[in-house]
Amino acid sequence: MTLIIAEAGVNHNGDEKLAFQLIDAAYHAGADIVKFQTFKAKNLVTADAAQAEYQVKNTQKQESQLAMLSRLELSYDVHHQLVKHCESLGIEFLSTAFDFESLDFLVNDLGLTRLKIPSGEITNAPLVLEHARTGCDLIVSTGMATLSEIEAVLGVIAFGYVADEAAEPNELAFQQAYASELGQKTLKQKVTILHCTTEYPAPMAEINLKAMDTLGRAFELPAGYSDHSAGITIPIAAVARGAVLIEKHFTLDQNMEGPDHKASLEPEELAAMVSAIRQVEVALGAGVKSPTVSEIKNKAVARKSLVAAKVIEEGELITEENLTIKRPGSGMSPYHYWMLLNKPASKSYQAGDLIFE
Repeated sequence: MTLIIAEAGVNHNGDEKLAFQLIDAAYHAGADIVKFQTFKAKNLVTADAAQAEYQVKNTQKQESQLAMLSRLELSYDVHHQLVKHCESLGIEFLSTAFDFESLDFLVNDLGLTRLKIPSGEITNAPLVLEHARTGCDLIVSTGMATLSEIEAVLGVIAFGYVADEAAEPNELAFQQAYASELGQKTLKQKVTILHCTTEYPAPMAEINLKAMDTLGRAFELPAGYSDHSAGITIPIAAVARGAVLIEKHFTLDQNMEGPDHKASLEPEELAAMVSAIRQVEVALGAGVKSPTVSEIKNKAVARKSLVAAKVIEEGELITEENLTIKRPGSGMSPYHYWMLLNKPASKSYQAGDLIFE
């Protein structure tokens, strides 16, 4: 089954009540995981780091990233409460760490065994390395990245997984870890790679969904899709193309103030997406082309047989004039048409009789 991550992100607006409601909405929609973002704004951005264009547009407010992100932090205490709430519902809690302190908290305080590396951090080799050194399974999003950048980050991850603690991190060591048999084996066991277009919302012409296939082939890793497009069409299409994981932002209300609400699904849409994905999974089947159980009973009704077009006496030659093809398909197959032509009938037939020779 496709793993479905409902990305709450920062759509709680820093309000713990909204965070709990987002968990409830993800659970009721049928998502497997609800994911937040864990950070200390002061560790994440400089005081004068500018907002992205989409953040200015979506918030209708010109301010620094630091000011915006400071309002969107959740305390560590609230994180613990959110994890307990997820456990009570049976939905997995996940969060993205954007700094070392947050990573340490997620792993050593909350006990997470699965982590997500976001697109913006895949060139942050020191933070990526610490993710891998935790030994956790990793989901790696690749928005804005080239294939060479992705290969480089997988080298860092392989090194973090398999290198001795005393080994010195450097580019050559990363490349050697990536090329090693153990490194490749470990990556295949522990890493899922996601195609992504980092724009909110992502233009349809820039989705490039076939790139997901490219990632899977290039790195021989399970591949999925982190979606920022409007609506639910593209995640469903990604599952039909073989995505093992889908991540999609959602919110309680797209009209809320905040950077990501307008590029997020509302709860009813999230539920519709999950339902459609589960239907697609069933419809994909096993790939063997043969009549299904429900089809077999329709063969006689839908197919045709060889039929007497007029009275044919025993011994009379079967010809194009007295032989036709009609439903039902319970008689001789039309494939035998040419075999019967100009052969004497073994018995008499009335017009409309199925031919059995």
